[in-house]
Amino acid sequence: MDISICQRAEAREWFVSTAADGTVPRPAVARLAQKGTAGYVLCMSRHESRGPDWGRLYEVASGQSGYVTTKQAAEAGYSTHLLRKHIHAGRVIRPQRGIYRLVHFPAGEHEELVTAWLWSEQAGVLSHQTALSLHGLSDVLPTQIHLTLPAAWKARRFRVPADVVLHHADVAPADRAWISAVPSTSARRTLNDCAREGLSPELLQQAAQQALHRGLVSKRELGDVESALEPFGGLSG
Repeated sequence: MDISICQRAEAREWFVSTAADGTVPRPAVARLAQKGTAGYVLCMSRHESRGPDWGRLYEVASGQSGYVTTKQAAEAGYSTHLLRKHIHAGRVIRPQRGIYRLVHFPAGEHEELVTAWLWSEQAGVLSHQTALSLHGLSDVLPTQIHLTLPAAWKARRFRVPADVVLHHADVAPADRAWISAVPSTSARRTLNDCAREGLSPELLQQAAQQALHRGLVSKRELGDVESALEPFGGLSG
């Protein structure tokens, strides 16, 4: 149980509520405060507690194909210990470390992309071939998930999921688009990224032509694409 502080302003006195066994719970920070006729009174810093809120957890999960992170669950009042109880009860599953799924949500179309994005602490954005597929551009069938992380993350060391390919760059808000439950690079950014990364000329040309036909981009926005396709007949083929 967390510590709370109560003040009786009229008497300028403080009192502390403790755990049921009479001990002062941690990690509250204690200090000696006022000195009165009865001696010192122990004051504690406020550490508010919040009980589990299934409605809040459900609300977060509903925008993420039924998934939540450990941090998001904690913000809704669910500790890892409590989550384990829900796992044993069959209400929650843990597909990978730090990520949980509420089982009553129907299967989503891009669940593997949602978990990859959540793995990145929601800092990443789906990109390159994965973004091409999300935009429905070309016949590309990515076998791995391409995820662009902020440039500052390049120095970090962590275990990358086997099916994830990382890129590092700062993606401006104008270069992002939400598709279903995940963030993706925009069509313009995606095409130019793929051109710089050496996507096959056939797929790049197909994707660019489709994007132009659908009005997703203009030709002047595809400088890197034009440069990459110049030896192969340009955008028109």
